[in-house]
Amino acid sequence: MTSAPTLAELIANAEADSHDHASTEKSTGLRHIHNHAAGTVVWFPTWKTFRTTADWTEAVDAAAAELAKSEAADDKAATILAEEHAALLQAAAVSGDAAAFAGENLSKHLTRAWTLGDAAARAAGRDLPTSGSTAASFGGYPYDVYAEEGSAFASALFNDLIDARRQRMLAEEAARKALKPVSRKALKNAARKAARR
Repeated sequence: MTSAPTLAELIANAEADSHDHASTEKSTGLRHIHNHAAGTVVWFPTWKTFRTTADWTEAVDAAAAELAKSEAADDKAATILAEEHAALLQAAAVSGDAAAFAGENLSKHLTRAWTLGDAAARAAGRDLPTSGSTAASFGGYPYDVYAEEGSAFASALFNDLIDARRQRMLAEEAARKALKPVSRKALKNAARKAARR
């Protein structure tokens, strides 16, 4: 009996494969995003594929231990996920290279979210969540984590990680402009306009 591959092994094989991404997706169960800013391809698992890896059982067992400290596993999972998502976006905002950061962290957050959902379902004695099911552990979470086997989740999260850096830069630019000293001429013009009103 062969042991299940790890997620890292699946991704390494996909990266080493030819440039025929469609056949690589079929043979591995992974999906990909073209990271145009970095000129790379980012591979990530579907939720179905993740459940077939050697990592899944260990990850769900660890998450179940986290949730065991709480009577409401779904609420605890939702809280953990919201905190980790906020921390991820904050880290993306201050990263030196948003595209590289998104590529490095995409699969980690996807699989963490699915792990928490699966662990909460187990704790409540429910079937594992799938496409079309609404898991209480994802209450308030901004993504549909099972749509298109997780591809919709991956695309939306990837874009949000890239945008976090851009939003921070825009906010910093706005703050710089707000602190820019106002010239005497501009002050006089503003005073004249105010006097006319």
